[in-house]
Amino acid sequence: MRGLFPLTLVAGDPFLTLGIETSCDDTAVAVLEGPRRVLAAGLSSQVEDHAPHGGVVPELASRKHQEAILPLLHQVLDRAGIRNPARELHLVAVTSGPGLMGSLLVGVMTAKALSQAWEVPLVSVNHLEGHLFANVVAHGDLKPPFLCLIVSGGHTEILLVRAFGDYQVLGGTRDDAAGEAYDKVAKLLGLGYPGGPVVDRLAATGNPEAFPLPVPLSGSGVVEFSFSGLKTAVLWVLKRLEKDGLPVPVEDLCASFQRAAVASLLEKTRVAVEQTGVRQVALSGGVGANSALRAGLEEEGARRGWRVYLPPRDLCTDNGVMIAAAGYSSFRRGIRCDVTFAPDPSWELNA
Repeated sequence: MRGLFPLTLVAGDPFLTLGIETSCDDTAVAVLEGPRRVLAAGLSSQVEDHAPHGGVVPELASRKHQEAILPLLHQVLDRAGIRNPARELHLVAVTSGPGLMGSLLVGVMTAKALSQAWEVPLVSVNHLEGHLFANVVAHGDLKPPFLCLIVSGGHTEILLVRAFGDYQVLGGTRDDAAGEAYDKVAKLLGLGYPGGPVVDRLAATGNPEAFPLPVPLSGSGVVEFSFSGLKTAVLWVLKRLEKDGLPVPVEDLCASFQRAAVASLLEKTRVAVEQTGVRQVALSGGVGANSALRAGLEEEGARRGWRVYLPPRDLCTDNGVMIAAAGYSSFRRGIRCDVTFAPDPSWELNA
């Protein structure tokens, strides 16, 4: 079977996990064999549905999940060669937080129904734990302890992974997440939604020194992020250009914004390494696909002697593979769920 990319089967572990992810606006389903081998994975994106609104509309997202999840499930099971799920699957894993309540409900209720109908065990997965397992799937040599920089539209934080299931949040964002700031800057520049990939692409041809935008919380010495002020700095540049009757050099402004945002992420990662002494660093989350961030982290790793792990771009955005992998790990650690658990939109990792 073909998965997202070639992976190696861990010998003697034909355990099959169905992963379901519906935390925001992507419906994702995957079947994983053992801890790392992808048998099949599918994703239904809602980008075109939300783009006219400039961002995710929660009610629309949950409705689209309802439309997509069962057809996608059938497609993934068929591609995985699973004809009798009740006999062939060993576990159902589902994201139950954090995320949008309506979206989470669709995935959780579907997973509960499948678990009961097939009489297959069920595991609830924290979305952020899922993101860090994208690297576990992609890199067989990644073992705790390691640091994980999670950067997405809703989250920016650094975790210390002491062991699988034992996580310490070293620091998060005071306000906007990095991905949210990318989208807001893109909106200011009229670049559409989602803005992150467009800003990254335009920044590649711009001058990152054209505008001296501030690096958020630079030199504070703490693992903490803030991107609201950087977004406001971009707004003031636009107002000044408008007042002076000057055209907006979009590529230069994107490059200057990206320089400051990435510099902040790299600086706080350096602080986390210094505080913990842990020199294995993994990147995950949707902004983990950003070219400047990936290159910057690799350069820092080479300069400072870190072992850097980057997941394939397919596994940076929300996906069912990472949820299946996290669920498999939880199940192997003895975690089980009954059908009474409820989604938690604000579920904190390890809480």
